[in-house]
Amino acid sequence: MKQNFYCIFLFICSWACTPSNNSKIEIVIDKSLEAELKAGRLLLIYSTDSTTEPRFGISDNVSTNQVFGMDFEDFEAGKPILFDSRSFGYPVERISELKEGTYYVQAFIQKHETFNRADGHTINLPMDQGEGRQWARAPKNIYSKPIAVNWKKEQNLRLTIENIIPEIKQPEDTDYIKHIKIKSEKLSEFWGRDMYLGANILLPEGFDENPSQYYPLMIFHGHFPSDFSGFRTIPPDPDLGEDDYSDRFGIYGYAKLEQQEAYDFYQKWISPDFQRFIIIEVQHANPYYDDSYAVNSANLGPYGDAITYELIPHIEEQFRGIGEGWSRFLYGGSTGGWEALAVQVFYPDEYNGCFAACPDPIDFRAYTSINLYEDQNAYYQEGEFRKTLRPAHRNYLGHVSATVEDMNHKELAIGGNKSRSGDQFDIWQAVYSPAGPDGYPKPIWDKYSGEIDSEVANYWKENYDLRYIMERDWASLGPKLEGKINIFCGDMDNFYLNNAVYLTEEFLEETENPYYDGTVSYGDRAEHCWNGDPTLPNYISRLRYNTIYLDAIGDRLMKTAPAGFNQYNWTLTKN
Repeated sequence: MKQNFYCIFLFICSWACTPSNNSKIEIVIDKSLEAELKAGRLLLIYSTDSTTEPRFGISDNVSTNQVFGMDFEDFEAGKPILFDSRSFGYPVERISELKEGTYYVQAFIQKHETFNRADGHTINLPMDQGEGRQWARAPKNIYSKPIAVNWKKEQNLRLTIENIIPEIKQPEDTDYIKHIKIKSEKLSEFWGRDMYLGANILLPEGFDENPSQYYPLMIFHGHFPSDFSGFRTIPPDPDLGEDDYSDRFGIYGYAKLEQQEAYDFYQKWISPDFQRFIIIEVQHANPYYDDSYAVNSANLGPYGDAITYELIPHIEEQFRGIGEGWSRFLYGGSTGGWEALAVQVFYPDEYNGCFAACPDPIDFRAYTSINLYEDQNAYYQEGEFRKTLRPAHRNYLGHVSATVEDMNHKELAIGGNKSRSGDQFDIWQAVYSPAGPDGYPKPIWDKYSGEIDSEVANYWKENYDLRYIMERDWASLGPKLEGKINIFCGDMDNFYLNNAVYLTEEFLEETENPYYDGTVSYGDRAEHCWNGDPTLPNYISRLRYNTIYLDAIGDRLMKTAPAGFNQYNWTLTKN
């Protein structure tokens, strides 16, 4: 009883001691933008940088801009939206706690659309508009021009939203690169409206001159590709100087290096002794993220089936793919690494090998720095007298720059508590969770406090924990996966993804009847996203996904392709 009384006292004190805020913040919508506005997420963003719009400066870094967010529905034309000063913010949680000073302030609205799903739920979500579900760049979203404000406590503010993000110009086809978009019947049925899948396709040299030749298919999984990347038919731009700097890799001249690598790939692609195959990059942006994770999901719908049984057969029929499981290979890094392994596991007969680099957590006992099955809280470890925040991002020296709480609170401010931020933890939740009673993904943990829901964790385990699923079903899966699993990760991955790879490797090395007969390897002190070449630094090897696994693929084809397959371009010796 004393403990309960103490908890109630703390709750009342916490509520009562929350600083009040009497600021009146009005957001006026220009009349020209009112017609299509019904519901959405209103963001109020503060920055100290006058050179870049505040909407582009929200991040996990310590230098992030400040954002507060609130949902609204049933917008009434002609009336301003009154911003709720109690709305949650990141990194400062309440407007009343924001220190006084000069800021550049911007209002931004991410529009929501209504979906009447086949499961009976009606929900509001932001729809991809061809940009890859990037809220700050999504066409049709609206925003105000940043203004300088000398911010003081209990200050009134009035912002006018009068700008709209324009439609995106779609890339054009070339001799080598084609772009397709198809309506998915499976996804359209689930979402209750027309839904589409797309792909950027690189055709082999001699495609038009050899109409009777059919080709293996390489599926490069990853984040939304606006156009086919890493392929350039002209030399690097001579105007690109060496002063171009990459913050990520800490080197100068990186843009020119990227162009040189793309041009070098083109030179290999057209050479007479280079392997002939088709490469596709899948476009499967959706209302929750820039891609679907390429699996079936209670919240996203049957993307796995749609990609494997609708999109890929369509591409193979139109562009002369061989069209059989032995001729298809999967690869990718990070999100794409998880997808490559997951698709191979869930569709073992439809693909002949996966190369999963720096995959998102493939064992949920190491869900970044969290054990979902044993930990009580995702944000911290707690003892009798202290608690320690869980790290989420580090460099190769182990220096931590963001915690799990930081990243989730950022998402909470941007997207609210219904997985609508379009960011990393929210999409994992949207893909892996069952649908909740309200139709939105059931939370794996409380987004504010971090308290883990063990029932949801068990659902994740049974349906998406790739190591657990392989171990559980090895008697039936093993014979179909033998020789097909290859995983690569840096041992200082920035997001601790190597920890799940270690656990998965332990299982794979113990497999019998059959032994998995694949590869798991690690890059010494390599950060995200090491993909398997110990002779090259990350900043170069990440540009060579389309060639780095060809020797292994060639070996696999020699072992598994039927006798009638022409191996010339793979072995350099005629059959």
